Amino acid sequence: MTRKQIHSFYKRRYTPDTMVVSVAGNLDHNYVVRLVRKAFESAGLLEGDAVAREPRAMHQRIATLEPVPLRVVDKDTEQAHIVLGTVGIARADDRRFALGVMNQALGGGMSSRLFQEVRERRGLAYSVYSYASQYADTGIFGVYAGCARGRVHDVLGIVSEELATVAAKGITDDEVRRAKGMLKGSTVLGLEDTGSRMSRIGKSELVFGDVLSVDDLLGKIDSVTPEQVRSVACDVLARPMSLGVIGPVGDQDFSGAGVVG
Repeated sequence: MTRKQIHSFYKRRYTPDTMVVSVAGNLDHNYVVRLVRKAFESAGLLEGDAVAREPRAMHQRIATLEPVPLRVVDKDTEQAHIVLGTVGIARADDRRFALGVMNQALGGGMSSRLFQEVRERRGLAYSVYSYASQYADTGIFGVYAGCARGRVHDVLGIVSEELATVAAKGITDDEVRRAKGMLKGSTVLGLEDTGSRMSRIGKSELVFGDVLSVDDLLGKIDSVTPEQVRSVACDVLARPMSLGVIGPVGDQDFSGAGVVG
């Protein structure tokens, strides 16, 4: 990659119509506006009549995972790294709050199903968790685990079984209640520093064109019902999954291990 390519990308993408300036902390709004205007004018970025672009259109799209259901990389690492995942939901999907609750209960903390089954009860992995990310037209849902070379198949078996169980039966009302409480707590704690507040405001303005208040955000989480969680789990976790394994796995056979659909 050359400097010319990087500079060309910068000139095309970093333009006033695509930028959001987000600031948080003990500040004076008018003073910040003056500083930003001065900086943009000195860089020649306020010339012309640029109009802010609307957030990228968000349309749910389900991509196929059939071309790459399995990828194994034999590498001399201390432990094997496993990712089992599938297509999630887009960021405009109203079910994203229910998916967040489901993710919290399944693999979002030390009291989650995966952590308790894989690490606490069986001691098969030091790190195991699930995660979800949303984008304009689709998303990702996955489970990561790091374990010893000889434990990969055991870990995959337990993770696959838990995913299948949650897809078929959902999670209990008590798990939903605990997950909602933990999710709300972590959301508030995550906004204690100004950098996190700045990032939340900027991202919301950039991708949604609107900024939910913290109270509204907590209300969205609190309004999630067990039925909504079970519905999104049945949809997402039943989709075809891809498996990636990196580590000192040699010629172990992973065909069909954990890849469902």
